[in-house]
Amino acid sequence: MKLQRETVVAAALKLLDEVGMDGLTTRRLAQELGVQQPSLYWHFKNKRELLDALAEAMLAEQQPADHTAYPDWREWMAAQAHAFRRCLRAHRDGARVHIGTRPEGGDFGDGEAELAYLVAAGFTPADGLRALISLSYYTIGWLLEEQAATEAGRGPGQAPMVPDPQRYPLLAQAQTVLSQNDVDADYEYGLRALIAGFEALLPQRAVAR
Repeated sequence: MKLQRETVVAAALKLLDEVGMDGLTTRRLAQELGVQQPSLYWHFKNKRELLDALAEAMLAEQQPADHTAYPDWREWMAAQAHAFRRCLRAHRDGARVHIGTRPEGGDFGDGEAELAYLVAAGFTPADGLRALISLSYYTIGWLLEEQAATEAGRGPGQAPMVPDPQRYPLLAQAQTVLSQNDVDADYEYGLRALIAGFEALLPQRAVAR
């Protein structure tokens, strides 16, 4: 029976969650599928193509925020960023897998509709796309740190940091952030700061929308 591409991707996602990106090799994946390694090359010429397919599969698991349901572009941006973060967070090393991927031509329809939504809110096409890329890069960078810290045993709740309040009174007051007790709130702060920055760069006529 011919090995189906969807079967390979599903097995690769499962293996990724078990062993992480460093342990995900085409040889090990072939073993999991019970086939010879060259069989995988019918679908993926190299590991980069496999990772691209995994990133696409991750995105397909998580529905993006529908811009038509958000009259306020700020709230849509926040919802979109949170949906993307959940998508990458759902799999081990999800952020590492997604790095370096680019949208395929078939994805341009959604991007065009999102840009039209932002242009109607006052963005130029170029600035609207810059804003979306910035949100994406912020989220990926955040998850890279978050997932790497968790792997190293220094993630949220794993390694509390308690500065001496006599020597470091300000850090002691911010101890909950230092120890990453609430990474969701920390992520939200940076996200809102980014969105506020986009708003500040808009022409005054658009800010009022």
